[in-house]
Amino acid sequence: MTHVPTAPPHKIILFANTDWYLYNFRRSLALALKQQGHDVLLLSPPGTYGDKLRALGLRWEPVPMDRRSLNPLRELRLLAWLVALFRRERPALVHGFTIKCTVYGSLAARIARVPARVSAVAGMGYVFTSSDIKARLLRPVVRTLMHVALDGRNARLVLQNPDDAALFERAGFVDKANIRLIPGSGVDCSRFAARSGMRDLMPPLRVLLAARLLWDKGIAEYIAAARQLRGEGRAIHFLLAGDPDPGNPAAVPEAMLQTWVEEGVVEWLGHVDDMPGLFAGVDLVVLPSYREGLPKGLIEAAACALPLVTTDVPGCREVVTDGVDGLLVPVRDADALGKAIARLQDEPALAQRLGAAARAKALALFDERLVIKATLAVYRELLDAPPE
Repeated sequence: MTHVPTAPPHKIILFANTDWYLYNFRRSLALALKQQGHDVLLLSPPGTYGDKLRALGLRWEPVPMDRRSLNPLRELRLLAWLVALFRRERPALVHGFTIKCTVYGSLAARIARVPARVSAVAGMGYVFTSSDIKARLLRPVVRTLMHVALDGRNARLVLQNPDDAALFERAGFVDKANIRLIPGSGVDCSRFAARSGMRDLMPPLRVLLAARLLWDKGIAEYIAAARQLRGEGRAIHFLLAGDPDPGNPAAVPEAMLQTWVEEGVVEWLGHVDDMPGLFAGVDLVVLPSYREGLPKGLIEAAACALPLVTTDVPGCREVVTDGVDGLLVPVRDADALGKAIARLQDEPALAQRLGAAARAKALALFDERLVIKATLAVYRELLDAPPE
């Protein structure tokens, strides 16, 4: 737990689109706030992690929110529900995560006259990264809502990488002075032991992609690279960890995953709770994502001193500098991904050097104590300011 200067206690609401996100990405922030004496309320649609949050002594309430809903009446009911909750709870600050929660949470907070609003956008999300017709139709609507919801003197927009900050500045969603750059949600680096080198010198090489199973995580490119390297006769075992996300339009169908498993191209592990244990059994971690805010799984792998291969896109290139602490490949390029994996198999000394540098960077920049300290500084900046 991080130590930060004490401040008067406030009621603070953290609002996310899944309880899984709150548990895995914001649990430490909530506990740090609670330790300081703040009254913390966590909100998300119902799920299996709500009870886990409550078991930690945190207050969590389910929200009647359908992540995929486009029904105007349903969305208005959600907004009204949030307004009523905020008026009843009277929080000093509402902190929303992901685009839908930041927009709805901020709009409801403005209507309910909540003194301070923080919006954290981790990447641009489906609406801005997908090229399908529904995403293109939604884009101008979401842009307008974001401008209305996120602007204001007592509001701050927290972004995870400079590319997203530049994009939001160009779009004019919010005054540049109200943007704060914080690198992700942080990683408890003490949980992840450093590796001294490759797992062993005996084949097969064990390669892992651990992420939500969405097409825009580069799953298709990973499978194509696996097929390519298997065709070359290389002794490589490809692992895929994570579950499909049926609430996301970009989710990989489970039937497709089963087809790949039956083909023998990949071993699908499903959801894995013990990430330190999983990383301890692999040699190389890849993330061929199309765009990220700041990928936590990649940072966790870096904290284990594992060599990394990822794409040269926003978010990923904040974690990896090509040839220094990992390898970068062009986005949507399965051939380049396969060649990078093969290179690290053929050059174990390079893999070891990159892994050691990755761990040093994780400790210096991405430890959760640094991220929590920066987040609480944003809270104090707003709570100490006069109301609008």
